[in-house]
Amino acid sequence: MTAAKPRWTIADLEFFPDSGDRHEIIDGNLYVTRAPHWKHQKVLTKLCRALPSKDSHGRTGEVLQTPGLIFASDDNVIPDLVWISQEKLSCCVDEAGHFTIAPELIVEVLSQKSQDIARDRQVKLKLYSRVGVEEYWIVDWQQQTVEIYRRSSARLELVLTLFSEDQLTSPLFPDWSLQVADIFA
Repeated sequence: MTAAKPRWTIADLEFFPDSGDRHEIIDGNLYVTRAPHWKHQKVLTKLCRALPSKDSHGRTGEVLQTPGLIFASDDNVIPDLVWISQEKLSCCVDEAGHFTIAPELIVEVLSQKSQDIARDRQVKLKLYSRVGVEEYWIVDWQQQTVEIYRRSSARLELVLTLFSEDQLTSPLFPDWSLQVADIFA
């Protein structure tokens, strides 16, 4: 007889020491990651500075690094970067300052460990698709690529993979573009 696998919730995180590790729970499974490589952080900073403050609907928004997203007691994550409209900011933040609704855009920059890469490409993709994220970018600073997933037929689907010579654009920000090489320069 095999023991039942524990189902983690946000309440369990209260008992963890403040070690600087990032704790995320997706579908009741606990994931722990360490501080990323400095190049990972450099990519995030460049994207944070480059993203516009208005979307295609004229809504203003915020670009934020490592915010807490709590979709349910057993689904809470800390993505690398989000773009969230002021409209959502005004109504969908809990008392602790975590977002309780999907931002319009989520960006994950891949880490170096294979289990972290698999989580971003599979587990988080599935979660972000389920909760209604409009666009999801997976940035690989080692391969210098950007995978673009967009909402289609109620789920996120890979629409293209960009390389250094390509321009990053988005229907969320129609008057905006960024040379992919500039993200990694």
